[in-house]
Amino acid sequence: MLSRVANSIYWLGRYLERAENYARFIDVNFNLMLDLPGDLKEQWEPLIVATGDKDLYQEKNKNYDMQEVIFFLAFDADNPNSLISSVSKARENARMIRENLTKETWEKLNETYHFVKRGSESKLWKKEDPRDFFESVKSQILLLYGIADSTVARTEGWYFRQLGQYLERADKTSRILDVKYHILLPSPKEVGSPLDFLHWMALLKSVTAFNTYRRLYGTIDPSGVVEFLVLNQYFPRSVFFCLREAEQSLFKISGTNGSGFSNRAEKSMGELRSKLEFDDVNDIIATGLHEYLEHLQVKINHISNQINDNYFQIKDNFVSQTMEQG
Repeated sequence: MLSRVANSIYWLGRYLERAENYARFIDVNFNLMLDLPGDLKEQWEPLIVATGDKDLYQEKNKNYDMQEVIFFLAFDADNPNSLISSVSKARENARMIRENLTKETWEKLNETYHFVKRGSESKLWKKEDPRDFFESVKSQILLLYGIADSTVARTEGWYFRQLGQYLERADKTSRILDVKYHILLPSPKEVGSPLDFLHWMALLKSVTAFNTYRRLYGTIDPSGVVEFLVLNQYFPRSVFFCLREAEQSLFKISGTNGSGFSNRAEKSMGELRSKLEFDDVNDIIATGLHEYLEHLQVKINHISNQINDNYFQIKDNFVSQTMEQG
């Protein structure tokens, strides 16, 4: 496969996952605001921090007003990571490699792009209740995943998209957990209170994990949430699960049997996956959750750079896209 084609497919996976995550975060936070007591200040700043674009936001805005945050995260074309920017870039990558996509995949992606564009043109961020829009974006991207799952052959292209999707998902899960854990953690007197429960419930819902967590763990407990979202082997949005799937995609691309490694990206991915496989949640919290998650994010970005160097820079004199992460 040409490196430029592989690069476009990889970033198609990343941008779609990024857009779907942004839609979910906004929707869940909006619902949380409706449940909070009236005397509590709305907390929209954590979403900006989670995306890593706080500096850019502060250049454009003075306050963390709900409408300003929703515009910045969803409809600001000057924000390279906004929902509309991510969907636009996903569509542009798909357009460049359209012959490698199924007809159904392209049509649904194009439909999603125009849906988001209409939302921007109608200034949807100014509406009192924009939740239906973000629910629709999530549904349309998940439908795209389903179409791909049912129609795309498991060749190199499939595994490059999976690789991009799972790396992006691992990064976003770690970021939202890091920010929510530190900024929304109640004071000691509020631990175990209804407000405490609402915050942790919102965190779990932001990664579609609430019902699954309750079935597996029962009581909502901070250490249980951390273990579930970071180390769980079976939940599709846990950091460990995502890294394991990304590693398997790398093996499929390189044609190895999963024993050892054939390039630096595989080596770094294997080291990080192995570390998580044997980490213990009590040790993570004791040594500092923020430091642990920050290290994870640095490692994931490093792996992404190695994937770029190994697969996208060695052929066709093609200059690949650079990461636009915080």
